[in-house]
Amino acid sequence: MGDQARAWDRQDVAVRLQELVLESLDVGDFLGELAEYAAAFFSAPGIKVRCAFTVLRRKKSATVASSDAQARMLDEVQLAFGEGPCLVAMQEMSTVHVPDVDTESRWPAYMSALAGHGVGSILAVPLALEGEARAALNLFSPRPHGFSGEDITGGEEFAAQASKSLRLALHIAQLTEARNNLTAAMRSRTAIDIATGIIMAENRCGQEAALQVLKTASSLRNVKLRDVAVSVAASVCGDSALSTHFDE
Repeated sequence: MGDQARAWDRQDVAVRLQELVLESLDVGDFLGELAEYAAAFFSAPGIKVRCAFTVLRRKKSATVASSDAQARMLDEVQLAFGEGPCLVAMQEMSTVHVPDVDTESRWPAYMSALAGHGVGSILAVPLALEGEARAALNLFSPRPHGFSGEDITGGEEFAAQASKSLRLALHIAQLTEARNNLTAAMRSRTAIDIATGIIMAENRCGQEAALQVLKTASSLRNVKLRDVAVSVAASVCGDSALSTHFDE
């Protein structure tokens, strides 16, 4: 691939990654699409590069996405041995290049395990995440010396863009989770308020006394307070489906 074509591809990376964030259903889906895109980006006619993303969280590493089953296997074998380029890349936050698997003297157990799996060279590039979490982009080429100096630079630029997109995807996921939790809490509050009102009307008591009746029933039955409230409301209106009305 010529310099001009590859430079143009790099300009498109940021746009494509933003599209992946917006189009993906969740973080897992985003990473899967990202792995496939990375593999296609670094592949060339007749040379299929495979990709896997490894994440280190709470001192435990795991393969979270891959471009195909072979890439996942190659990465998980590395994690099983507890040694290899992607682990070093995450630990030292620096790019690790294995030009030729057959002549590589580092990580002998892992290199030996790769024999017969069609891996000629490896490129591992760290991704900067927030907090203590770390990640690495792992690229497997079927050819020895499959990654040129330009490819290594491109991999680092790709990883930098991917880091930004992954942080955005994680932030969106956190906001979505918070919104869903808030919606669930408001629905629970609606059911409890309705049931409290029913008990107040039937027993001619105050709000605190009615709420205590619900809490006592919840404790004695070992049932969630919201579920007790829903059953009280259903006993009056015959419908357990309670709607919460608020502006989105």
